[in-house]
Amino acid sequence: MKDANENRQRIGTHHFLQDFRQTLKRIPWKKIGIGIAAGIAVFFLTMLVIVWRLIAIAPSIDSIDVSPSGSATWICNEDGNYLRRLSLSESNRDIVSLEEIPDTLQNAIVAIEDSRFYEHNGIDLRGIARAFWRGITSGSFSEGASTITQQLIKNSVFTDWTQENSFADRFARKVQEQYLALQLEKQLSKEEILEDYLNTINFGSGCYGVEAAAQRYFGKEVSDLTLSESAVLAAIPQNPTAYNPIEYPEANQTRQRLILRYMEEQGYISHEERMDALEDDVYLRISAYNESYEADSAYSYYEDALIDQVVEMLISELNYSYEQAAKAVYSGGLRIYSAQDAALQEICDEEFQNLSNFPEGTQYGVDYSLVIQEADGSTTTYGSEALRAWVRENYGSSFDLLCDTQEEAQSYADAFRENILTSRSVLSERLTLSPQPQASLVLIEQETGFVRAVVGGRGEKTASLTLNRATDTTRQPGSTFKILTAYAPALDSAGQTLATLYENEPYKYEDGTSVSNWDITDYSGTVTIREAITRSINVVAVRCITEITPRLGFTYAERLGISTLVDDWDSPDGTSDVIQPLALGGITNGVTNLELCAAYAAIANGGMYAEPLFFTKILDRDGNVLLDAAGRSATATAISSQQTDADASSSEFDSFTRVLQDSTAFLLTSAMEDVISSESGTAYGTVSAAGQPVAGKTGTTSSYKDIWFVGYTPYYACCVWGGYDNNQALPNGSIWHSYSRVLWTSVMD
Repeated sequence: MKDANENRQRIGTHHFLQDFRQTLKRIPWKKIGIGIAAGIAVFFLTMLVIVWRLIAIAPSIDSIDVSPSGSATWICNEDGNYLRRLSLSESNRDIVSLEEIPDTLQNAIVAIEDSRFYEHNGIDLRGIARAFWRGITSGSFSEGASTITQQLIKNSVFTDWTQENSFADRFARKVQEQYLALQLEKQLSKEEILEDYLNTINFGSGCYGVEAAAQRYFGKEVSDLTLSESAVLAAIPQNPTAYNPIEYPEANQTRQRLILRYMEEQGYISHEERMDALEDDVYLRISAYNESYEADSAYSYYEDALIDQVVEMLISELNYSYEQAAKAVYSGGLRIYSAQDAALQEICDEEFQNLSNFPEGTQYGVDYSLVIQEADGSTTTYGSEALRAWVRENYGSSFDLLCDTQEEAQSYADAFRENILTSRSVLSERLTLSPQPQASLVLIEQETGFVRAVVGGRGEKTASLTLNRATDTTRQPGSTFKILTAYAPALDSAGQTLATLYENEPYKYEDGTSVSNWDITDYSGTVTIREAITRSINVVAVRCITEITPRLGFTYAERLGISTLVDDWDSPDGTSDVIQPLALGGITNGVTNLELCAAYAAIANGGMYAEPLFFTKILDRDGNVLLDAAGRSATATAISSQQTDADASSSEFDSFTRVLQDSTAFLLTSAMEDVISSESGTAYGTVSAAGQPVAGKTGTTSSYKDIWFVGYTPYYACCVWGGYDNNQALPNGSIWHSYSRVLWTSVMD
């Protein structure tokens, strides 16, 4: 029975095999083979067409710049020492040459990123095959095969690669990347490619390029890095977040050790060098340095003004657009040489912090912002005016954003927020308090026209590019304008002298309004211009400008650098500063402290005016001079010997223009010395400069809303303004009305 079953099975198998062979013979294998071959051919042909098309539409290699697109600008002192870095997040780099980058760092990068960098022609076919094989055997295709050249192309040309959403996007970019890598290697040497790469890549913590990374993690120049430190940096670029040595030192160390092993295997270092590097506790140093590392603080008032002026100069002198100028300042790798004198700035800052230089009874000005989220998801913003209206309604109608204490201001803000919120939520809130009354100062070296110090306000400066009362705010100049608009033109081109006589008696403007002296009882009869300057007699100043014409006074003010005046020829609404009150500083928009100080600096400099500059020169990132004013003093001397005509045309920004005859400047200085030294002078006994001769002029506006003193020694012109930000009147009292002179003297002494 068993044998019969086995026979049947053998017979069945035999028949099955015969049937199977017959079936195979009936299959059209030749046609199938041709079809498969055709399919493969079509596939490869299609891929070839796609690749050809992608190459055809790839960017031209001639239009590609793989050098770093942006680098940090540095503000330097006049000796070239770095003071402040200016950069956008993507341009926080300092470009260095390959010679400055140690071999250890170059080799570490090559060892881990592209071991055959010096052998391939832009594409590493062996690396591609290796990555493909490892992907098949491991089931993970995470290993990359991009060369350093390809990575440079990716970071420089395909900057939006992180936004790729499909395989097709990645494939298209990869084909063009490899094609351009081949082309780039025909144009640049390996050394040039590596230099650009090392200055371009992201090293985490907002650092791009090896120099910025060396400074951020180790506080040293890249040229000073050790082997272990180089391996730390080389570990970062593959994943700048995951391998950040500050945030994830263990992950970085694992990769650092791998890099050191690769470097030994590839012959870059010896076994002993590798062991020494592994024993170096480099992460302890990184941690210690990070604890002491201080991020850039808010810009100073001087830096604010310097940055604004550099942008303006690039536009006016080099025809940049605003966007180009701003980009150059924050990512153009400029070297801006500041004209600031650090020692003088420190003196000014200290005196503004000295409470004894200000009247007792300091208040705090309130600047408030509250942003809340409504139930429907929209947002509503409440500012200082909303806070003022609410406090007036609930606490007293006299509230004008001034508080006696910081606690009072905070209590108003808290109560306002609670009243507004109900069921809504706070997105942001800001309460900024500034001491009041305020003050500002500008110090100019008249021989050069360089601004040596600036103070834009009292109190701590907590943000960059904020309100600068020295350069941004315009206030009424009061009697300081008498010199510029009445007496300077009268002496300079109207044939008058300091001995010219005017009547100090009741007088009216052309519209019938009476002109009052600051001392309303002071009508002393016939006086000279010298006496009128000394005693600051309003009637004489108005009589003088009426005689020489307001138009001439207006012209001289503009010639002396005052840019805020309104001309009736240009004003569409009929507003004009070509009027009699111009003599007393009654103008439409006021003046800035900077421009008023520069005008007096021109008088101090013998009638030679120069635009006040916060920089001496500006270099591009290759060291080429863009703007240069470092030789101003010599230029002034040369022009002084050649120009004597007060109508001489203005010269370039880096030179001086004669705006007054030297004899006029001498006479004005002599008269303004009497303002300080004569018993009848308005600044008598309140102004000094450590024994130096001082000439100057006081200035006050109606109800003492603004107080000024602008004066000069043989070396420096200094202008101090005081008043409330909200333009309210200063309280009665001599100390309130003269603290501008107290500050001036404290600084200049």
